[in-house]
Amino acid sequence: MGIYRLYAGDDGQSHIEEQHPNSHPALATPQASQPILFRERPRGLFSDWHNAPQRQYLIILSGEVEIGLGDGSKHGFGAGTALLAEDTTGQGHTTLIVDGERVIQAVIPLDTAT
Repeated sequence: MGIYRLYAGDDGQSHIEEQHPNSHPALATPQASQPILFRERPRGLFSDWHNAPQRQYLIILSGEVEIGLGDGSKHGFGAGTALLAEDTTGQGHTTLIVDGERVIQAVIPLDTAT
């Protein structure tokens, strides 16, 4: 459980960093967003290399997601995790819905001016 940012670095690769409200004040201020939606993904679903379609928060409500990066690392995120996906350029990342149970996510697209 935590808050993470998935972003494209200057090297064209996606990277993940943990964020804390005390060191990232923007997390504690209102952010303009589009309407929230809920999405269900079946266990075992694999999405090969892709980018985030827009800057958006993904909050995992149930299940576990594994994000793969270009450096070969894999990062697991479970229920209660908030992920700011903003790697809209570069190589992108892979996504695996880990076997066990389906994933239910709240998706909150951020306004483009944010």
